[in-house]
Amino acid sequence: MTERPNTPLLDTVPTPHELRRLRPEQLRQLADELRQETISAVSVTGGHLGAGLGVVELTVALHYVFNTPDDRLIWDVGHQAYPHKILTGRRERIRTLRQGGGLSGFTRRSESEYDPFGAAHSSTSISAALGFAVANKLAGTPGRAIAVIGDGAMSAGMAYEAMNNAQAAGNRLIVILNDNDMSIAPPVGGLSAYLARLVSSGPFLGLRGFARRVARRLPDPLHRAARKADEYSRGMVTGGTLFEELGFYYVGPVDGHDLDALIPILENVRDAAEGPMLIHVVTKKGKGYGPAEAAADKYHGVQKFDVVSGEQAKAPAGPPSYTGVFAKALIAEGTRDDRVVAITAAMPSGTGLDKFQVQFPDRTFDVGIAEQHAVTFAAGLAAQGYRPFVAIYSTFLQRAYDQVVHDVSIQNLPVRFAMDRAGLVGADGATHAGSFDLAYLCTLPNMVVMAAADEAELVHMVHTMALYDAGPSAVRYPRGNGTGVPLPETPQRLEIGKGRIVREGKKVVLLSLGTRLEEALKAAEILDARGLSTSVADLRFAKPLDTELIRRLLTSHEVAVTVEEAAVGGLGAHVLTMASDQGLTDAGLKLRTMRLPDTYQDQNKPEKQYEEAGLDAAGIVDTVLKALRHNSTGVIEEARA
Repeated sequence: MTERPNTPLLDTVPTPHELRRLRPEQLRQLADELRQETISAVSVTGGHLGAGLGVVELTVALHYVFNTPDDRLIWDVGHQAYPHKILTGRRERIRTLRQGGGLSGFTRRSESEYDPFGAAHSSTSISAALGFAVANKLAGTPGRAIAVIGDGAMSAGMAYEAMNNAQAAGNRLIVILNDNDMSIAPPVGGLSAYLARLVSSGPFLGLRGFARRVARRLPDPLHRAARKADEYSRGMVTGGTLFEELGFYYVGPVDGHDLDALIPILENVRDAAEGPMLIHVVTKKGKGYGPAEAAADKYHGVQKFDVVSGEQAKAPAGPPSYTGVFAKALIAEGTRDDRVVAITAAMPSGTGLDKFQVQFPDRTFDVGIAEQHAVTFAAGLAAQGYRPFVAIYSTFLQRAYDQVVHDVSIQNLPVRFAMDRAGLVGADGATHAGSFDLAYLCTLPNMVVMAAADEAELVHMVHTMALYDAGPSAVRYPRGNGTGVPLPETPQRLEIGKGRIVREGKKVVLLSLGTRLEEALKAAEILDARGLSTSVADLRFAKPLDTELIRRLLTSHEVAVTVEEAAVGGLGAHVLTMASDQGLTDAGLKLRTMRLPDTYQDQNKPEKQYEEAGLDAAGIVDTVLKALRHNSTGVIEEARA
């Protein structure tokens, strides 16, 4: 285990209440110790590192200047908040980050009063902060709302929608733009820090208010000219014209690692009588830790690592990841057909499209954190005869559902959706679990929905989608590594809506969709050993269903169980509907559905999550035996042994 750093000052600051008792000259030492504690903790647990290190000084300054938790501090995205957690009463548990029963890797309302709003997806902070600020204003209670938005989250349209509405909050809303990647500002130095302090100061704001009152008495043309002169004179120096047009008083840029500059500016903004304020803070991802500064992308999210060398723990050699298999398969399709294009929403490496981009830079598009735009952009490409693949995590595609319905499905455009991280995702927990894609896609007319049982099947499905121009299609596949099956040298074009039988039996049939097939086959072996002859089918398609195959299996077996790693409303619901419509349940068939539980499962090791959900071999066996009213005592323990 990594030796804990020496942190004498941090040891005396369990909460922001003690922090605000420190002298300003002590804050530099506190920030240094907080950075070392963050590095030490993440080296043990893994998790997001670079973004948190970049906001250490900002975290100290915000809790020092503002009266948290009465002043609401909202982090966007929440993976920046590890230093915040350490300073807000959770230091003793910080080495449980992202572990079963431990602290979340993101902000969570149930975890602390200092987390007023949960954030694991991006670009929600300004909208939420506006809600807090207006609620306080309506109630006549004190308290400001501070949104810290960064790490690319300003590329989403929702942030600008909120800013456009922000005047309703008055001076209770403060937005901190944490600019650590977008390079939208000139280099920060002494002059820019001085100017930021000047334009946020009481005398300047007082003089500006006096000038506004005078200007309002002028005829309209002169009034408008005076207002524009004020905005553009500061905009030319500071780059804030866009934010001014959205109704914010802009301050910045300021060096987010310079506490001597940052704290007076925050104090000025806190005490200002102006309306909504935006402070443009420039930070460096990975600040203060050499390996993370040198490779911000590599240290954005990390495995456990050695603090001294920075070397991350390597997973044992094994099968390739599903993400990597998808990338390789898509490159092959792009080589065969120059109409294949790839779109991602700020996740090129997470979806494997960084590899496709190396081969086809002109056919790869990263649209930023803008899933809605990504889908409609793809629809336009499809309407013009191209074959777009939209590679988005299942949980993030939820944000573009209207576009999937209105712009793709209704128009029956052949957009291909590659849904990475479908199903449970281990340490990232409920916010990142791809639980709902089957439910929200299988209801749509014209949609073809596939789920890969292994990495070879994924290759076939990517090829099938590339050639399918009759309408929209989607494939779902999980986080992590494949099963180790050989990858096909030549992919097959699958027949749409047709499954396959992978194991023949007579009494029980398991209808599997996706990567639970391996557990279904294990369950079949256990059931066979108990004298229950079991068939296993890989349905491949959640929509359209292979009704011919399903009907044959349901009418030839006593018990049928559907198995899927998705929420209610997916495969099981559609098989039940089909069986009901065709009267198959009237003949005494024992039909059961297995799916994710109707709850948000917390973070844990994947095998523990599957056990909790009952979606392992033991859970499948138990479902079958209960359907047959057999005693399952001892069988589950035996199956999990």
